[in-house]
Amino acid sequence: MNKYELALVVNAKIDDEARAAVVEKAKNYIARYNGTVTEVEEWGKKRLAYEIQKMREGYYYFIQFESDAACPAEVEGRIRIMDNVLRYLVVKKEA
Repeated sequence: MNKYELALVVNAKIDDEARAAVVEKAKNYIARYNGTVTEVEEWGKKRLAYEIQKMREGYYYFIQFESDAACPAEVEGRIRIMDNVLRYLVVKKEA
């Protein structure tokens, strides 16, 4: 099992319930592809370095998980088409 981190930037203009639903959906995708979520960090609302979809702020979430090598590509494929996700990135963490 490899360790990965998923960084999500979520639309700041949606309400708290919708943001929580986006994060929960991402966690469910990880679980669906045999991954195990170990930690979820919420960094809160931050100013973006540049405007994305006419927005200047976004909520940052970092989700640590363990999975096999196929899971990150599947998760990225699903998150790519999610509404309210401005940016995402999955990186492998060094052991």
